[in-house]
Amino acid sequence: MASAARTLQLNPVAPENLLDPVPLYRELRSNDPVHWSEAVQSWLITRHDDVVNCFRDPRLSANRVRFYEDQLRGLGPDLIKDFLKGLNDQMSQRDGREHIQMRRQAAAGFSPQALDRWRPAIRRTAEQLVEQVRGQGHMNAVESLASQLPPRVIAEVLGIPVQDREQFLEWARPIADFNAPAAGTDVVDLARRTNTATRELFAYLRRIIEERSHSPGEDLLSQMLQSQQAGQMTLDQLVSNASLILFAGHTTTTDQISNGLHDLLSHRDQFHKLQEDRTLVRSAVEEMLRYNPAVPFMHRIAAETFQLRGKTIRKGDVVFMGLAAANRDPEAFPDPDRFDITRDSNHQKHMSFTFGPHHCLGAGLARRMLEITFEVLLERLPELHLDPKQLPQLKCHSLMFRGYDSLTVRW
Repeated sequence: MASAARTLQLNPVAPENLLDPVPLYRELRSNDPVHWSEAVQSWLITRHDDVVNCFRDPRLSANRVRFYEDQLRGLGPDLIKDFLKGLNDQMSQRDGREHIQMRRQAAAGFSPQALDRWRPAIRRTAEQLVEQVRGQGHMNAVESLASQLPPRVIAEVLGIPVQDREQFLEWARPIADFNAPAAGTDVVDLARRTNTATRELFAYLRRIIEERSHSPGEDLLSQMLQSQQAGQMTLDQLVSNASLILFAGHTTTTDQISNGLHDLLSHRDQFHKLQEDRTLVRSAVEEMLRYNPAVPFMHRIAAETFQLRGKTIRKGDVVFMGLAAANRDPEAFPDPDRFDITRDSNHQKHMSFTFGPHHCLGAGLARRMLEITFEVLLERLPELHLDPKQLPQLKCHSLMFRGYDSLTVRW
């Protein structure tokens, strides 16, 4: 009976599917891998090979401005005009040559050699955060660690004063919510808060960029500023892409830390295996990314009408590529529902940083933050475990973001 009920309930934003989406992924992969969802008025792609091919397909455009206008439900784009202008200048919304040109101008700061320079800063930040709570014997890992480390690190990478990190969190929250509003959200209020946050964030970045133009450093923002001064990137594009790095980098990594920590501590055999062999931390992080990604779905807009597995995807349709569903595809991963930190070649197959031309530029930085965070936790809190009396509070109100609001741990 439970299986039949699940088969009938294909709404991806139904509460039970947001709470535990794996059965839905399994059902769609098996029986309807290119699925039209009336609930979200979009296509859902759930097989690994289809997701890979969709990210390669130039008929699926990264320019999703219309998607965000549709979030307003007919209220008109003026309500989010500053937000939309910022989107138009971001590399994540561009296709083809324009995307490649913008990406190249930021890419130098994300090379393995450049990112390794930030390892000491990441470790120092993680150690400081853990030491602040070590004597307590417990912490809300989201509040005390996961939400604190990424904005501090990214602020340092960009050369932005660390004391401003709390303000970045305040700016990021409505923007994240507007990307995937929860059911029952007051869309007008959220749109206004999103637009205000965008305007204030951009004004702040313009001030920082002005200061950096007179006194450049070794930070990523200074490198991007050099591209702008060489005529390769406009000031508006520089501001928009700096905001993209700040927002996209810290919100998703925050969620991934909490997801990974929960999954590792929920599988005690794997936790003990990692304690015994710290060299497994890299493969453990890749398994955390595969098993429970912070971004379960990523969307594109059909630039033309085409066929996929016998279904007609029409120009203008929204297509959600199921990153989390692809990560559980048995055709790509043997025994995919098993959490196994020794799994081989995970990083070559999992979709958690997407695929193709728009593969996450910050993937290397995110990986370093995750690896070092778990190294520090294993070193400083070897008795770490989930608090059995305080259940984790999962944040699962949308297709596009997944993490924890609260995750209490003890040692």
